[in-house]
Amino acid sequence: MIFNKYKSSLSNTALYPTLSILYLCCMHKTISSTQNTLVKQVAKLSSTSRERKRTGLFVIEGEREISLAKKGGYIFETLLFCAEIFKGDPKSFAAEDTEIVQISEEVYQKLAYRTTTEGILAVAEAKELSVNNLKFQRDNPLLLVAEAPEKPGNIGALLRTADAANLDGVLIANPRTDVYNPNIIRSSVGCVFTNQLATGTTAEIISFLKEKNIAFYSATLQDSKPYHECNFTMATALVVGTEATGLSQEWRTESTQNIIIPMQGEIDSMNVSVAAGILIFEAKRQRNFL
Repeated sequence: MIFNKYKSSLSNTALYPTLSILYLCCMHKTISSTQNTLVKQVAKLSSTSRERKRTGLFVIEGEREISLAKKGGYIFETLLFCAEIFKGDPKSFAAEDTEIVQISEEVYQKLAYRTTTEGILAVAEAKELSVNNLKFQRDNPLLLVAEAPEKPGNIGALLRTADAANLDGVLIANPRTDVYNPNIIRSSVGCVFTNQLATGTTAEIISFLKEKNIAFYSATLQDSKPYHECNFTMATALVVGTEATGLSQEWRTESTQNIIIPMQGEIDSMNVSVAAGILIFEAKRQRNFL
């Protein structure tokens, strides 16, 4: 391209940003209409779980989240960027066959959930989240199991905690919410891509844990003992349920041990992500953060 010939000599001039935008315009397909078919499809992927399931695609918004998804091995079908906002090179995220599309500010504002993101979105391929795809790097993996979480904020917080503790996996039993929901991606600040994830029915996950000889400890009031009295140094899964209904009977009766977080106030439950954090970091303490 002609721009490459002059890029080095112009890099320190006020003309560079303008020429950079012109260069990108020449290199990529450009969309300025909010009625464009691709724009409508991306908007539908963002708003409709059924469309995500039908196509096997989902939308990622923001440079940090896209970077984490790339690091997590996700494949991008399309990258959309607004040259007036995004200051990087979209090709740095792209594979050889990734389509790169420049969009106007008007189109970006239609597609973006947040006003503070950096002017770039990706359409990515969803992964197969079967428990059979889980692979552990150590003999005593530490896992988190969440049964039927529904609120994206709670799921995002669980994923952030799991990332902070460098867990070996997060398993969601009887999921009620699509893990590629934009609200989960946003609330997890991209940790949906940094954790090894799997979904399945409660029965499937219990069967998997038993087959792999992973002890599992269910956070429930019934027949429980204080969590700090248990040994979490072996292969372990910590199981939490919703605040409203707790865990199903299967987890209560099949678990290695039911556990409880002793509380001294008037209530008998706490936010699921807070409870999970307490349990996870007790297990990490016992393992000396190894």
